[in-house]
Amino acid sequence: MDYLPVFLDLRGRQTLVVGAGSVAARKIELLLDAGAAVRVVAPQLGPQVQALVTAGRVEHAAHTFEPALLEGVVLAIAATNRDAVNAVVAAAARERQLPVNVVDDARLSTFVVPAIVDRSPVIVAIGTGGRSPVLARWVRARIERLLPARLGRVAELAGRWRARVAQAFRTLAARRRFWETVLDGRAAAYALDGRDDLADFELRRTLKREQTSGVRAAGSVVLVGAGPGDPDLLTLRAARELELADVVLYDRLVSPEVLARARRDAERIFVGKESGLHHVAQEDTNALLVKLAREGKRVVRLKGGDPFVFGRGGEELEALALHGIAFSIVPGITAALGAAAAAGIPLTHREHAHAVTFVTGHVRDEAEDEDDFDWAALAREQQTAVFYMGVANLGAIVARLAAHGAPPSRPIAIIEKATLPDQRVIVATLGTIVDEAVAARVSAPALLVVGDVVAMRATLARGGTGLHVGAGPQTETTEARSA
Repeated sequence: MDYLPVFLDLRGRQTLVVGAGSVAARKIELLLDAGAAVRVVAPQLGPQVQALVTAGRVEHAAHTFEPALLEGVVLAIAATNRDAVNAVVAAAARERQLPVNVVDDARLSTFVVPAIVDRSPVIVAIGTGGRSPVLARWVRARIERLLPARLGRVAELAGRWRARVAQAFRTLAARRRFWETVLDGRAAAYALDGRDDLADFELRRTLKREQTSGVRAAGSVVLVGAGPGDPDLLTLRAARELELADVVLYDRLVSPEVLARARRDAERIFVGKESGLHHVAQEDTNALLVKLAREGKRVVRLKGGDPFVFGRGGEELEALALHGIAFSIVPGITAALGAAAAAGIPLTHREHAHAVTFVTGHVRDEAEDEDDFDWAALAREQQTAVFYMGVANLGAIVARLAAHGAPPSRPIAIIEKATLPDQRVIVATLGTIVDEAVAARVSAPALLVVGDVVAMRATLARGGTGLHVGAGPQTETTEARSA
């Protein structure tokens, strides 16, 4: 973060605005809305500021800025059309360690004024670090459409009952579950309708019911597919479950950007398996899920891609069912679909592939006995094979395909860190891919896509609109470009 978002209590406190044009007027109105006392410094006043001064809402110092005017001030804003004056205001405020904002000059500012969605006492502030006020307003307009106009009434309802709820439920987790019930129920709906008496009645009844039940709320587990990596590819329900979770169990295929969507105070536990590093046995993960749910916690088991595609989701749910733990499933965009879309490679095509097969990349060394895969089927023409977690065994995979009839000219792609900003796509042939991968120092997570559809990438890239979001630096070999 470039700035720490905070909400300042300016009620009755002295602030200073240097400048009196239309821009300064907008800043003054914001300060007045926050209850601040405002002093304006300007030799002349624009009509909007003049009206505020005439109404007695704003104090006016009718001369040029002097550093002494900052005495007793808790915050300053420079909003003149003269860069030299703004710089003097900023320097004087910084010398006194006062927060200062120079309009349209983040370099001189120690704080920025965000775009605001006002549902008082609910306030949403949107900032871009001073880079794009227009973008901040664009985001604000969309949030404005999402939030009910009377949302503040729900906050008032919660404020009236907060102390009593805290007395009734001693733990933070219990209070959170109670308020989630209220916000999704009739009490909040009545508050949004402006029917405060019915809202209080319904909340009182909900509180009594929860208190007299005498049973600790049962925990639950939600198995959530995190998608291929880009947080914008999370399903709406997946994002909601992350916001509600008490605990999130995740592995190395979950991107940091997706994990950041979890509620800020949710506990995060790594249960991944990574070669040469920390390793958590599957049995230990199963036991931990049961333990956390029995403690009454809302647990999200977050898995890269889709939890039922090479994610051992079925094994974990078997353990939960055996112990009588309630669970639900939120599917995700599996890595093969997300990676192929991000790389511009259709997995099926009428002229190139009539079938697609997803295969785990955990292949035995080529010198060992045959494994259980139908390599002859995977090597056939007119189909696509996608190997998950296949980078470490790339040589063995290529050798097996070649041994069962796949020609050296067959196209293959390695898609590394699919859908993320640093995604790479390395396109080659079965005859050259091993050397290309070594030269490019490919690392996991990455998928292999084998088949004639890989050659379609070059055609789609000529479309002019670019590939899917997250497509970063790309690498293609001579063989692939000429295919």
